Amino acid sequence: MNYARNILETIGNTPLVQLNRITRDLPCPCLVKMETFNPGHSIKDRMAIRMIEDAEKDGRLKPGGTIIECTSGNTGMGLALGAAVKGYSCIFTTTDKQSKEKVDMLKALGAEVIVCPTNVEPDDPRSYYKVAERLSKEIPHSFWCNQYDNLSNREAHYATTGPEIWEQTEGRITHLVVGVGTGGTISGTGRYLKEQNPAVQIWGIDTYGSVFKKYHETGEFDTREIYPYITEGIGEDILPKNVDFSIIDHFEKVTDKDGALMARRLAREEGLLLGYSAGSAVAGLLQLQEKLRPEDLVVVIIHDHGSRYVGKIFNDDWMRERGFLEDEIMVRDLIRIKGARQWIAVHTDQTVKEALSLMKTYDLSQLPVMDGEEVKGSLTESQILHLLLEDPHHPTDRLVSEIMTEPFPWVTPDTPVSRLNRFLDKKVPAILCRDHAGQVHILTQYDVIQAL
Repeated sequence: MNYARNILETIGNTPLVQLNRITRDLPCPCLVKMETFNPGHSIKDRMAIRMIEDAEKDGRLKPGGTIIECTSGNTGMGLALGAAVKGYSCIFTTTDKQSKEKVDMLKALGAEVIVCPTNVEPDDPRSYYKVAERLSKEIPHSFWCNQYDNLSNREAHYATTGPEIWEQTEGRITHLVVGVGTGGTISGTGRYLKEQNPAVQIWGIDTYGSVFKKYHETGEFDTREIYPYITEGIGEDILPKNVDFSIIDHFEKVTDKDGALMARRLAREEGLLLGYSAGSAVAGLLQLQEKLRPEDLVVVIIHDHGSRYVGKIFNDDWMRERGFLEDEIMVRDLIRIKGARQWIAVHTDQTVKEALSLMKTYDLSQLPVMDGEEVKGSLTESQILHLLLEDPHHPTDRLVSEIMTEPFPWVTPDTPVSRLNRFLDKKVPAILCRDHAGQVHILTQYDVIQAL
């Protein structure tokens, strides 16, 4: 008889499927590696079981123990499947930007799920990294998988995903396209493929708000690259040990909007209900199509299933709230309409008198306050007027740092103008935005009025 002794034996050997309509303008075929065929509906099943089995072999995980992990949902699903079969307990930490469906599915498999804030530093004790680490120290007989730095992650893909793709394409693959989060998939699969043929190009898909692309190109970990984003499963504000940057030939960034819209297109035009990162990966490939030739063969790894996102990217109301469906004016449009302007700011060690001089020279009513290259605060005409009325004796000799207030709010280029009322009011006359090229812009209430 031909059957699996348990659900874990069905992991892997997923099919390759050709894209047709969406990629019709590409000069070469594009195949997608359908990791949704794994029992947990994502590629993370592969590395989850490898981490468990490696920990069992070296004694880090003992019978009856507790598996702890920080996860965006998919790794937790794979670990939960393994725990159910092998008799372990599970505690997962995740972020509040993950879909409710992911959390509910983890609970359905018997896991305890702790939701942590997204918009905190990785070293913040509230972050889902640090909460998982703390629990692993407090709970006896527990094992923190730590998929970011646990090299069993990328070894799983070196041992399975890479060989499968090489065999399925009969060695004809020329380009591998992968969304990069923990880095295990791209690093393990990419290493195997390059060992077979060093000419194979490995392209990583990143998102705006993540540090990967700039670090890969410059070697600089630039915290200014980090800001909140909506895309799930790719991008990071840390450098996981599983990311082998030497394997990756190029990083391509994709916006939240473009990834979401492409995921919807894959469902409607190809019959493939896939996750957010799949949309980003295919969108990134199309952005790079000029680099392809007719003799090439592209394989895109699809990380997870669209059922994880029915309340998000496949929900019209959710998409409209973020301006993804309507032809709505975005902050990036305001920047374009305003045109290139000189960045005018005052520094913390300058005087109020110098700030007033800048305001007069450039006809400004507000200024960002800088400390080196970092925006530290803000200064407005109203603050200066209040200072003059309160202390008429040489108040302008005081340093800007003494009277500045909080920095103007940051928004992303993809923020709809209709949502700016959450930021702009009588006390906040301007917003800041870093565009996709890394340039910082200030947009005032007057700029918004002019554009509208």
